[in-house]
Amino acid sequence: MITPLRDELMVQQQLPATDSREWAWQHMVAVIMLNQTGRKAVKYVLPLFLDRWLGPGEFLWATEDEVKEVIWPLGMYNIRFQRLKRMTADFLTWDGNDATILYGIGKYGSDSYEIFFKKNYSVQPTDKELKRYLEEEIYDQV
Repeated sequence: MITPLRDELMVQQQLPATDSREWAWQHMVAVIMLNQTGRKAVKYVLPLFLDRWLGPGEFLWATEDEVKEVIWPLGMYNIRFQRLKRMTADFLTWDGNDATILYGIGKYGSDSYEIFFKKNYSVQPTDKELKRYLEEEIYDQV
């Protein structure tokens, strides 16, 4: 049985990766899943997804039907499937610097990557949850 992610933590804080490259890919997958979707649905679907495809190499072999079966509760599954596949292809040659060059990753994804992966707390996110995280978890701790 797969356990959904905890409600009190951000999705990005709960990824199961064992190395930094795998973690970065999982992070981008979570970002694409969170786009125009409530976090509660993602906290249920993401563990199912990562149980089947822990890293980008495994995911590239996934069929469209297999992926859509897992991500359909998030809605927009045709678009999400395309974004996940194209982002993953980009990811394999990505240098790990600017996340916005990855297909489907915009400002939220870039800000989130800077905060959680690079520990760059000087970014100015517009997303309310990223702002809250910085205020409550980072700035209040200083």
